Amino acid sequence: MKWNLVSRVIELRQRGLLFISFLLPWLLAVLPLAAAALQSPPPTSPSGATSNRDSSCLEYRLPPGRYEKAVAFARAENGLYFISIGWGILSILLLLQLGIVAKLRDFAEGVGRSRVLQSLIFIPCLILILAVAHLPISIYGQRLVLQYELSVQGWGSWIWDWTKRELLTIAVGFLVIWILFGVIGWKPRTWWLYFWIAIVPVAFFLFFISPWVFDPLFNTFEPLERNHPELVQSIGKLTERAGVPIRPGSMFLMEASAKTNEINAYVTGFGASKRVVVWDTTIEKAPPEEVLYIVGHELGHYVLGHVWKGFLFFVLGMFLGLYSAHRLFEGMVSRWGRNWGVRGQEDWAALAVLLLIMQVLEFLGTPLENGFRRIQEHEADVYGLEVTHGLFPGSNKVAAHAFQVLGEVDLADPNPSKFITFWLYSHPPIGDRLSFACSYDPWTRGQSPQFVK
Repeated sequence: MKWNLVSRVIELRQRGLLFISFLLPWLLAVLPLAAAALQSPPPTSPSGATSNRDSSCLEYRLPPGRYEKAVAFARAENGLYFISIGWGILSILLLLQLGIVAKLRDFAEGVGRSRVLQSLIFIPCLILILAVAHLPISIYGQRLVLQYELSVQGWGSWIWDWTKRELLTIAVGFLVIWILFGVIGWKPRTWWLYFWIAIVPVAFFLFFISPWVFDPLFNTFEPLERNHPELVQSIGKLTERAGVPIRPGSMFLMEASAKTNEINAYVTGFGASKRVVVWDTTIEKAPPEEVLYIVGHELGHYVLGHVWKGFLFFVLGMFLGLYSAHRLFEGMVSRWGRNWGVRGQEDWAALAVLLLIMQVLEFLGTPLENGFRRIQEHEADVYGLEVTHGLFPGSNKVAAHAFQVLGEVDLADPNPSKFITFWLYSHPPIGDRLSFACSYDPWTRGQSPQFVK
């Protein structure tokens, strides 16, 4: 339902380790669009602004104190993102240039001639070094959300989550990298294609089991019907109206209040693992009708097939990204390999070169990915409006107020620049979503709804 940049920073770094990216030529075609969007719109004056909590359907406005905090938080978050990306690239370059990667490779090879033994030493150590190098930025991100009272997670709990996340990264990263280097040794010229073929089922399996295996490591989940049977019944009416029944057993409540003050909901998984998850903070801070709209939005992701479409988009992006990496990889090793102590593509030290390439491609691919996500999020907004229409009075105003609450609680930027929206926003700006909720009314205009007939 929302976009969180601090979490996004962590996600991008881990995805770089798992070789997820997009095709560079595509981005060279769309990057000029960013130049035309560099100007920020004039900020809405906070003077005299009040909460829309009891007002008619208008526009996203924040009280003066909340307005300043939202603007300051947005600036700090955006700055943190670009610093994180820059440091991620620079840290790999430094490890290569200072010969640390080559020394780590030499150490692993000195332990034994077995490639298995060498990989057990080299891969986890390199991932751990990069994680520790990135730790100060992660700590600052946690300090930031604590400072702006978006998080209530203590440092002990945060460090334990960080440790679990890095252990998972090492475990999954080891599997992926072992497959990668096996394919490079087998098909040195077309490794990118065969690696893509091998890794797609692995990615599908990991995504499939994520709600059962990975998510519970970081949060507590329980069936939504256990303490909120009335909400489950209301969702049941929504699914009946949509013609796509969702079992109560696929609806879950996440105990987000143990770590955050923010509100959210989401869908995840495939097939038997697919589920709708509502945060307990959402139920606590939003009236029942607004929670129902938020669930209707998430139901839209479910009904419209956004999960599997997103996975297909990811698979296509990985294909194009690996091809781009292949084209860059050989040239970089040939040109700078001697200075970095990298002997060739099959050398363990070449992993750092690949990670460097993928970091850059992932950064450049961010606007394409976020543009795709914004389309899906807008469709889900439309679906939520249509599926809740007529279920309670003033459904459009209820939806608009849900966005108002979301923005107030999560400190959504009232006036993000076009460039920041283009590059970083996986959802439309909250003001645009609120305005659309107010104005969308095909029924009185004699038009046919887009999704719920």
